[in-house]
Amino acid sequence: MEPGIKEFFKRLTLSIGLCIVWMTINLIIGVKLGYFFFEDKIRFSNVAFYIWLVVSFTGVIFLYIKIWKKPIENLND
Repeated sequence: MEPGIKEFFKRLTLSIGLCIVWMTINLIIGVKLGYFFFEDKIRFSNVAFYIWLVVSFTGVIFLYIKIWKKPIENLND
């Protein structure tokens, strides 16, 4: 396989894997442990979960930018 295509697929699988891990962690914390849902009132744990969700999503976006910022050499050959 050509090096440019190999690098593209490497970045693609890393991006998909990062998304799946991020979503799995947030599903386990939010849905399974019950921090995603507001029951009778807003608790500190709900607020902390949503803060974590926004901060971790921002981190994932910055990682995506870091992964895809560098151009892939030999891709158009």
